[in-house]
Amino acid sequence: MIMIPISIFQAPPLIRHSPLFALAALLPIPIVVAADYMTVDEAQKAVFPSADAFQEIVIAQQTPAQLEALLAQAGPQPPHGVIRIWRATHEGVLLGHLFVDEVIGRQNLITYAVGIATDGKLQNLEILAYRESHGGEIRNPAWRAQFDRRDALGQLRFRTDIKNISGATLSSEHVTEGVRWLMALWQAALRPAAAG
Repeated sequence: MIMIPISIFQAPPLIRHSPLFALAALLPIPIVVAADYMTVDEAQKAVFPSADAFQEIVIAQQTPAQLEALLAQAGPQPPHGVIRIWRATHEGVLLGHLFVDEVIGRQNLITYAVGIATDGKLQNLEILAYRESHGGEIRNPAWRAQFDRRDALGQLRFRTDIKNISGATLSSEHVTEGVRWLMALWQAALRPAAAG
């Protein structure tokens, strides 16, 4: 639904006296609260605090068959925005990969970061930006901590492994689904051979 705010003082006379205009004036106006909580640099330090270098990488374009296989593993996905990936290293030794992803909440994108260590364990989910009027509770440390140390797609089931937040159902569900996608992508394209 597209809403164009019209001040009653700016509306043409025919609209000002329309019963539909009067009814529209009684409808709630959706409020979007856009908040940036963390930069990418801050997220890098929060997710991999011992890293001394981050190198952004681009993975090879996935074929349609590979994308289908990833989707079969990860499960249904909300619309994603841009996904960026960095190699996190300490003195040249790979610690893991940092992902910054965007998933749709109810109507707007949620930007979050998560790390996957070389052993395949998730670490330190962080919310970088939240643009919805409701559901910001996903920033709660207790909710985000549910992801820590999980290392398999079977441990990332919404409402089973990762609990829902009342009032933030779509946000918590979509971030969970997004993390599943990143885990499937890491397993298919970035997992070190030794972590097999």
